[in-house]
Amino acid sequence: MNLKGRNFLTLRDFTTEEILYLLDLSEEVKNKKKKGIPVDNYRGKNVVLLFEKDSTRTRCAFEVAAHDMGMGATYLGPTGSQMGKKESIEDTARVLGRMYDGIEYRGFGQDIVEEIAKYAGVPVWNGLTNEYHPTQMLADMLTIRESLGRLEGVKLVYLGDARYNMGNSLMVACSKLGMHFVACTTAKYFPNEELVAACKEYAAESGGSVTLTEDVKEGSRDADVVCTDVWVSMGEPDEVWEERIRELTPYKVTKDVMANAKKDAIFLHCLPSFHDLKTRIGGEMGGRFGITEMEVTDEVFESEQSKVFDEAENRMHTIKAVMMATLGVEA
Repeated sequence: MNLKGRNFLTLRDFTTEEILYLLDLSEEVKNKKKKGIPVDNYRGKNVVLLFEKDSTRTRCAFEVAAHDMGMGATYLGPTGSQMGKKESIEDTARVLGRMYDGIEYRGFGQDIVEEIAKYAGVPVWNGLTNEYHPTQMLADMLTIRESLGRLEGVKLVYLGDARYNMGNSLMVACSKLGMHFVACTTAKYFPNEELVAACKEYAAESGGSVTLTEDVKEGSRDADVVCTDVWVSMGEPDEVWEERIRELTPYKVTKDVMANAKKDAIFLHCLPSFHDLKTRIGGEMGGRFGITEMEVTDEVFESEQSKVFDEAENRMHTIKAVMMATLGVEA
């Protein structure tokens, strides 16, 4: 399968077969990494990592992946470029596209990464926008397949705020891959109707399904995978914490939620997670609201069912596969 020159902006742009190909390639490069077999045939190529939002996993995954492939990587943090300040997105994309073989963007609106891709002339990879998080999806799907041995027919329930990148992207990925996606939250936090309609069409073709429910017991019943994410995203004002804690606490992933899922169900979280008070924000919220965790209990996070660190590692392998596929796979 030839994906050379393609952008990787959302899984909506990819067929079921193309997504499975990327997962197979991810598995291949992961096995080579574990065996110490190099995939460093990309010497002389360079990529730029354009970050308007800070990150641990995304930055490290791209940098290590690029290093393993023999490429140079330049990191431009939130204050590292003039994009949108002294230079337009269009001009920045054209400059970077003349110097680099690929561009990663992590930041705000999907329209920004789409505009970069329009003018760059080289593959552009979405490391996260407000609307989509496609590299995380490959990591999640690889983790599910490794843990359960399959994707087709898997029931995945997402609890929490399903309006943004994680809820949107999980719904897209599941519906493309013949999985059964459930958004379990209060109706205020359901994904937008247009995307739900599109994903129901994908699901009709793949044999999957899309369900929206406010009922935690019904939503999590017999789930194979239980997912959640932080309740307040980067860039949102502090004032929303009180509202989210009040409205989303009923959708916290607890021992009871996991017990209602299948016996061999796994728990996923893209991280970082507020499962204790060991972070500055977690400590502040604990003091203000008298809580010890937010979207998931520490008991679940630290349980054997939790695959969050396998999931985090898989960011590196799946990102490597995306870069290889879009730059041109070289054996």
